[in-house]
Amino acid sequence: MKKFVFELQKVLEFRDFEKKQAEGELAKALAVEIEIQNNLKTIAQQMINLDRYMKGSVDFSDVISMSQNKSLLNYQKEELLKQLAQAQLVTQEKREILTECMKKSTALEKMKEIQLSQYKEEQKLIEKKRIEQLANNKINEKVLSELSNEKQNLQ
Repeated sequence: MKKFVFELQKVLEFRDFEKKQAEGELAKALAVEIEIQNNLKTIAQQMINLDRYMKGSVDFSDVISMSQNKSLLNYQKEELLKQLAQAQLVTQEKREILTECMKKSTALEKMKEIQLSQYKEEQKLIEKKRIEQLANNKINEKVLSELSNEKQNLQ
C-alpha cells in the first residue's frame, strides 16, 4: 500500500510557521499593552497617595510641590494613554495578521483532511478489489480442481 502524500505539505508547514510567528508578534504587542496599563495603574495609585498627603498638609511649599507632582503625573498619564492607544492599534494589526494566517493554515488543513479521506477510501476500494480477486482465484482454483477430478473420474 502506497503512503499518503499531501502535495502541499511544505506550504502547510510554511503557513504554520507564519502562524506561530504571528502568535509571537501578537504576544509581544499584548505584553507592551499590559506594561503600559500597569504603568497607568501605578500612576493612579501615586495620584491617590498624593491626594491623601495633600489633604493633611498645611505647609504652602508642600502644597506647591505636590501640585507640581500631580501635574507631572497627569502629564505622564496622558503620555501613557497615547502610548496605549498606539499599542492597541499595533495589537489590532497583529491580531488581524494572525487571523489571516490562521485562515490560510486552516484552509490547507481542511484540504489535507479531504485528500486523506479520499486516499483512505481509494485504499479501501483497492483492498476490496484485491480480496475479491483472491476470493475469485480461490473459487476458480476450486472449480478447476473439481473439473480436473471429474475429468479424471470420467476417464
